[in-house]
Amino acid sequence: MVGFLGVHHVAIIATDYVRSKRFYTETLGGSVVAEHYRAERDSWKLDIALPGGCRVELFSFPDPPPRPTRPEAAGLRHLAFVVDDVAATLTELRARGVRTEELRIDEYTGKRMAFFFDPDELPLELYEA
Repeated sequence: MVGFLGVHHVAIIATDYVRSKRFYTETLGGSVVAEHYRAERDSWKLDIALPGGCRVELFSFPDPPPRPTRPEAAGLRHLAFVVDDVAATLTELRARGVRTEELRIDEYTGKRMAFFFDPDELPLELYEA
């Protein structure tokens, strides 16, 4: 497959940089790799390492347009995180004040999964290993 080794990062544009930075680092437990302010764009860029080697690039821009309506707008649909126990992770996220959907079963794989949402209501998924 074209020599791909894996997914390096997913980029997210936040409407409230500080709030989203807290969510992806404190609430979800990502580690800050680097943070840069780009004065020419009035924009922050934060690199966050997640377990398993994938990163989130969190950006801020002045007045970004809203995301198209969900759930089936064209473009990237969601970011999925693999976990050992979806139910336990849902419980932990809810205890941290994160909005979640109910646990469900993937009709094709039989795996447990559920959606939760970042501060901008971007859909994130838990998928059982």
